[in-house]
Amino acid sequence: MTRRGRRRHFNLRLLGGALLLGLALLFQGLWPGDPAPANPQLAETLVLIEQGGPFPYRQDGTIFHNREGLLPARERGYYREYTVDTPGLSHRGPRRVVTGGDPPEIWYYTQDHYRSFVELERE
Repeated sequence: MTRRGRRRHFNLRLLGGALLLGLALLFQGLWPGDPAPANPQLAETLVLIEQGGPFPYRQDGTIFHNREGLLPARERGYYREYTVDTPGLSHRGPRRVVTGGDPPEIWYYTQDHYRSFVELERE
């Protein structure tokens, strides 16, 4: 193998590692910015929330109790949850939007059923 071939192989490994790191950050909700543009189901759910429905699941708009304690402590009823569809699943799946306030003044997204949250920037 030539020296040039080894260098190219190293660069491909480096590029692959950087790509995997970027994907991991994106999937964990740690990538900077609003995840909605890259997630059409999230964008659709946000529109439904802003227009007050109709929502596809009876649980949408119900009280989120923050039992995990990951969001700031607020009075009961402050947080509401909404389903973000996951393509390929026949059930609600793990993705949710949680809003705070009525009307919503703060928005959170979880893709791992409340194990972690990212705050959404809304106008």
